[in-house]
Amino acid sequence: MFLPRRNRILRQSPAIRNLVAETILSPNDFIVPLFIIEGENQVAEISSMPGYFRRSLDMTVMEVKELWAMGLQCVLLFVKSKDALKDNKGTEALNPDGLMQRSIRAIKEAVPGMLVMTDVALDPYSSFGHDGIVENGEIVNDATVEVLAQMSVSHAASGADFVAPSDMMDGRIGAIRKALEKSNHHKTGIMAYSAKYASCFYGPFRDALDSAPGFGDKKTYQMDYANRIEAVKEAMMDVEEGADMVMVKPALSYLDIIREVKNSVDVPVSCYNISGEYAMIKAAAKMGWIDHDKAVIETLTSMKRAGADMIATYFAKDVVRMMNGGAIVNGE
Repeated sequence: MFLPRRNRILRQSPAIRNLVAETILSPNDFIVPLFIIEGENQVAEISSMPGYFRRSLDMTVMEVKELWAMGLQCVLLFVKSKDALKDNKGTEALNPDGLMQRSIRAIKEAVPGMLVMTDVALDPYSSFGHDGIVENGEIVNDATVEVLAQMSVSHAASGADFVAPSDMMDGRIGAIRKALEKSNHHKTGIMAYSAKYASCFYGPFRDALDSAPGFGDKKTYQMDYANRIEAVKEAMMDVEEGADMVMVKPALSYLDIIREVKNSVDVPVSCYNISGEYAMIKAAAKMGWIDHDKAVIETLTSMKRAGADMIATYFAKDVVRMMNGGAIVNGE
């Protein structure tokens, strides 16, 4: 049988497949989320996220040093605020000596080259567990945006390289950019959670920060997972308002959205491989139903293939260890 082209020639061996692979994972692709708690010498595994931990600030600094030594150069910080400090206005979020602000300073002092991104939303500080201020059962937009802008300036003043608004309030990117400029934080970037969907896969994350909504849900501000065009609109508006990067969250069920956004904006696109996606792989691997390492690599590769320039993922250390050990990369 004569064939002018045999496509299988380029699939014959691992060496050939690696040579012609269109999508390659690298440590430079990863943003590492970190959960920080008060106290000292504290490391607590998150029950719904096996192998992932909340750490006190001293232990977080040690973790950041390890990440840097592994070649991971970007962290995204989340803090767990004490219940006694929570209120409806997120007052603790603006405390210059709050846990987030202290964490930024400590990390930048310990590892100056580490790129530090910070979560900007009120849910860790809210007595209602919502991303905004509550009035008469409604999460109000404009008053929340004012606090988010102040919060961003506070993070920038502490040394954050990027603020990452995850709240989904309208107009907050423009307000934050204006506030950063006005306060002379011209070098602080904004990674906007532009297309953040109301997803059932956030459960383990809310366990980690004790930030589940106290009433109702978040569907009046997070996006409807049935919508695609809306994500492009949100991302383009955020870019117009001054976002340096945009994000799609979650990632695994939203690969089409990642591609749509990538094709529509001229800034880097990130995605968040969220807690529920992490937990599913861990649970299935524990039962012996899938190969953990292969599933992790295939999942993250699919996100980059879809168009993500960077991926926030709890698997970052796992993947770098695989790479350094000469283990599975791109399915091999």
